[in-house]
Amino acid sequence: MDVAAAVCLVVGAVLALSAGAGLVRFRTTLDRMHAGTKPQVLGVLLVLAAMWLHRPTWWNAGPLLIVGASQVITVSVAAYMVGRAAYSRDSPRDETELPPEEED
Repeated sequence: MDVAAAVCLVVGAVLALSAGAGLVRFRTTLDRMHAGTKPQVLGVLLVLAAMWLHRPTWWNAGPLLIVGASQVITVSVAAYMVGRAAYSRDSPRDETELPPEEED
């Protein structure tokens, strides 16, 4: 169980790190929205699974399920609202886009 918990914890941490890297790397709002939601939610769920695998009791499962469910619900609603706001702008250009990188 400890090995499975360690694997879940490491994979969850890598997914959270990739979400952070995607937020920095991608240029437009919609690209950043996907990078910040998809791997981040799976990473948090894997960390929660690692916590449960470390101490598999029903006493620990309840709060972990509540946290996991609230994470899935709130991130999906937030992503929907950000996507809707970005899509409904009057400007055809994404104002949050980063300037192009200058070449030396």
